[in-house]
Amino acid sequence: MLAAVYYENGGPEVFRYEEVPDPTPGPDEVLIRVAAAGIQGGDIFNRYEGALLSSPHVVGYQCAGTVIATGGQVAGLEPGDRVVTVGLNGSHAQLRSTSQSFCWLIPDAMSFETAACVPTEFGTASDCLFEFGRLQAGETVLIHAGASGVGIAAIQLAKRAGARVLATASSDERLERLRAFGLDEGINHTSVAFPDAVRSLTGGAGADVIVDAVGGETLQKSLHCLAYRGRCVNFGNAGRDQSPHLDVSSMIGNNQTFVSYYLGAEIFFTPRPHQVIGELLGEIGRGELRVEIDKRFPLADAAGAHAYVESRKALGRVILTA
Repeated sequence: MLAAVYYENGGPEVFRYEEVPDPTPGPDEVLIRVAAAGIQGGDIFNRYEGALLSSPHVVGYQCAGTVIATGGQVAGLEPGDRVVTVGLNGSHAQLRSTSQSFCWLIPDAMSFETAACVPTEFGTASDCLFEFGRLQAGETVLIHAGASGVGIAAIQLAKRAGARVLATASSDERLERLRAFGLDEGINHTSVAFPDAVRSLTGGAGADVIVDAVGGETLQKSLHCLAYRGRCVNFGNAGRDQSPHLDVSSMIGNNQTFVSYYLGAEIFFTPRPHQVIGELLGEIGRGELRVEIDKRFPLADAAGAHAYVESRKALGRVILTA
């Protein structure tokens, strides 16, 4: 098969497009012919500094395609089924093998491209808001990186739940576009201090729930604009700030909660998120929620796709088409 691979960590320029051996499905795995892969923040991080599990290495968490073979222990999936899959690596290729536990059937009316932008984005957003953030109707939520795939999913889900939705982004134009997804108030973090903006917009009370994918200094500042009994859920380090210290002293007197979250672990340890993601796929298929695809690149130009994601110009997801 052809795949976008690299032999060493680094910037987008490390990608090569070349022939590599076809993956072979294990007993509980399915092999799919990839139609579309949604580029995740974790794909960028892993290309820069993640472990190379093979040489050459095929990066990539999430992709959608058609099942072409199954292992002997697989039940409920068969060749010809349309599925979206997640895994630790392997999405940036023409073929991908992964566990059946990390696969979902795609609704008939849904395209491969749309499906490739759902499990990680909407599963993460849902869990951060409700399972771990305990968001309730009438509360205020702050969503960092509102123009990202998870951010757009979280805006929609929070608005549907009856929350007041605040979000940060890097330009007024991007924030204005997010209003179509349910954003109430946008904060341009390049021109204002977002903690001050949150306090101003909430009459000094702060946000009840904060969903943070940025980490580092942004995460520290988030703790200072939480409401009494507020919950901050962090699921990433998109800012790649390696500062090891997080001061939580301000949280004690306010009975606040900090939670770290990783969807992959949640899927591995409990069946609950698998069901939730299946339901979200159905809702998107029925038009109740919306996936936003900013730009498409051919698999052969994975370097260009990753560079575009890193430019922070995208609103929504960037995908590779095989």
